[in-house]
Amino acid sequence: MTRTTAGYISTHKRFWEIDVVRTVAIIIMIIFDVLYVLNYLGIQNTGVPGPYYGSWWWIARVNASVFIFLAGVSLTISQARSSKRMSSFMLRGLRIFAWGMAITLLTWIIAPDAYVIFGILHFFGIAFILAPFFLRFRFINLILGIALLALGFYLQGQRGFVDFPWLLWLMPYRFGTLDYWPLLPWFGLLLVGMFGGKMLYPQGSRRFNIPEFSNPVTSALTLPGRHPLVMYIAHWPILIGVIFALYPDRVLPYLPF
Repeated sequence: MTRTTAGYISTHKRFWEIDVVRTVAIIIMIIFDVLYVLNYLGIQNTGVPGPYYGSWWWIARVNASVFIFLAGVSLTISQARSSKRMSSFMLRGLRIFAWGMAITLLTWIIAPDAYVIFGILHFFGIAFILAPFFLRFRFINLILGIALLALGFYLQGQRGFVDFPWLLWLMPYRFGTLDYWPLLPWFGLLLVGMFGGKMLYPQGSRRFNIPEFSNPVTSALTLPGRHPLVMYIAHWPILIGVIFALYPDRVLPYLPF
């Protein structure tokens, strides 16, 4: 680790504070999904997700917002530290979107009345394809991000959502689904995160001073946060598998065989 001429702390290691926040968000996500599945299958009335705009609704939205904001921050760090072309970010987006389509197929099989059409992985896939076009901006991302957030929440407030089903990937639309994250307003939050990354980690280096930790405890705390996509994809089959082992009679009616 060295100090650059601009006075920033330069390191090519991962920033533990980002990974720890992601780890906490992953834990909250898993708790929410466990309670959601127990309630959805009728095993236990957990009250999750609860009424629209209820406490659990807000917990889920705030927690996912952390992932989106940090994704924007991480994109700017990755771009500053490497010579990756725009195509590499776009290919990553296509891979994530492909995982999203796998979630669509799976949920269509087990929950056809509320399957995922454009969930969080679909969002990240499209967002990562679009984001490289904005990596060179800083304050423009802040202004545009706030504008997109405001527009998205405004559209959402028009009797709930906008009645354009063919644009549900772009703007809020009311329909029954297990997971839904349209580009408006959430791409705006990604842009705000990219602005935050430029300000807090300019040139891929930490702008502020905090202690560095390198020990088994820190490694354990940051491990899930270093692999958020793997954690998201892996926790679903594990969760369903455990619940199937404990309550097979509740899960079997949802299986396609």
